[in-house]
Amino acid sequence: MLRRLAALLYDLLLLTALLFSFTLIVIALRLGEPVPPDSSWFPSCLFAIAMAFFCGFWVLGGQTVGMRAWRIRLVTNDGGRIGWLQACGRFFAGLVAIAPAGLGFWWALSDDRKRGWHDLWTGTRVVRS
Repeated sequence: MLRRLAALLYDLLLLTALLFSFTLIVIALRLGEPVPPDSSWFPSCLFAIAMAFFCGFWVLGGQTVGMRAWRIRLVTNDGGRIGWLQACGRFFAGLVAIAPAGLGFWWALSDDRKRGWHDLWTGTRVVRS
């Protein structure tokens, strides 16, 4: 459980850097003008970057950079690689799992295979690599 948390924190640092870089590009292209608060394209882009970050790493290598550093890997319940649909489902399920004070993540402490809600709902598990 601690490895998973450490990997997530590592990944969130990298993701934050990506989001800041994108924001810097947007500010430069807008010549310093702020993005209007009622616009939906900017938060949608930030969300898409976050989703592409996690899903891309999970599908292409089974590991995000943080997972690689902490030597853990995402696999299907039968030990195979996950596909795009499963990765996207896991990403959205992770958002649901974290919403009630992280209860869906804390669930892994009581599961015999250390799976959170997002793992249970999408047929995935995290293993040591």
